[in-house]
Amino acid sequence: MDKMTQLLKLLEKTDSIEINEFRMDFEELELQIMPAIQQAVQRVERQVEQAGIKEGIISEVEEFSPPIHEYPGSVAEVQLGAGSRKPVFLGGQNALYRFEEPQPNPPVVTFDVFDIPMPGLPKPIREHFEDVMEHPGEWAKKAVKDFGANMVTIHLIGTGPKVMDKTPQQAAADIEEVLQAVDVPLVIGASGDPQKDPIVLEAAAAAAEDERCLLASANMDLDYKKVAKAAVDYNHAVLSWAITDINMQKTLNKYLMKEGLTQNDIVMDPTTCALGYGIEFSIDVITRTRLAALKGDTDLQMPMSSGTTNAWGSREAWMKKEEWGPTEYRGPIWEIVTGLTMMLCGVDIFMMLHPQSVKMLREIGETFTKEYMTTEVPDISNWITQLG
Repeated sequence: MDKMTQLLKLLEKTDSIEINEFRMDFEELELQIMPAIQQAVQRVERQVEQAGIKEGIISEVEEFSPPIHEYPGSVAEVQLGAGSRKPVFLGGQNALYRFEEPQPNPPVVTFDVFDIPMPGLPKPIREHFEDVMEHPGEWAKKAVKDFGANMVTIHLIGTGPKVMDKTPQQAAADIEEVLQAVDVPLVIGASGDPQKDPIVLEAAAAAAEDERCLLASANMDLDYKKVAKAAVDYNHAVLSWAITDINMQKTLNKYLMKEGLTQNDIVMDPTTCALGYGIEFSIDVITRTRLAALKGDTDLQMPMSSGTTNAWGSREAWMKKEEWGPTEYRGPIWEIVTGLTMMLCGVDIFMMLHPQSVKMLREIGETFTKEYMTTEVPDISNWITQLG
């Protein structure tokens, strides 16, 4: 292999080379290596024959089974929906993977709606809701009636001081409108303003007393005590949000439980980074969080949520570029793959935007309560064209 040795030495000393400076005699190289390859093939053939494998048929093979672990801990079960709501249950797992043990409750997908016409909503989503975007109640009703949502997330973004600066009383009125329009459980989100959000969530919690909503959210940058107190006073659960930091998540959960909440009142949001935009960080944090819970860490034994709508922040989901294909396919696919990845890591509830994304992820989630490899597989050969 003199030629190969020369090439390697040349590459060690050279950042770049012109191809004319060095030409390998590939016929010579073939003559050197082909006998070795033929000997290796003959050796494998002999081993296969000795193992009793003939004509592609295995005479004896040990039955494969996936690795099953037994865990000392479990995930708490959180009920969302009470009073006039149809209840939904999150969590309750005793294992990390479905092949270890089916989940007692399927992952849940909740449809995002807004209290005002959402600025900058991508066209593939906006075209489904243009006729109802002025009225959050009608928007929620369409999500449930036309697209089969079993939960609705109402984002009170109009309360933002730099948006419409709606008052807490106006926010409460919007919550009442949505409660009258649908009978599914609600996730109630505010505008993201740390000063105003706790006050808005407090008013919304009072308007939805005993309906068992999920207040979104409590975090270390706002008055989480006020949010926790509103949940305790009016019988709601709280979304505990930390930014891809398992230690921050533990600390926040501890603080919330000191304010009177229990494991059965908290849903964690470790933050969802979109496909291609840091999703590996979310995979790491979410999987480690679930494993810690199953190993017995009582500060992390709560269900988890994913803001899967973050997928629409990826330019590949919405940017018009002919070589990337139509956005009516790309956007939903980006959201589905982001959500499915989080589902396989242990997430229990998904906030999503596109009707077909919601439908597909909900159908996949329903299989998680069944024994591994027993679910009838439907024909999905045309799944991409169904997104249009």
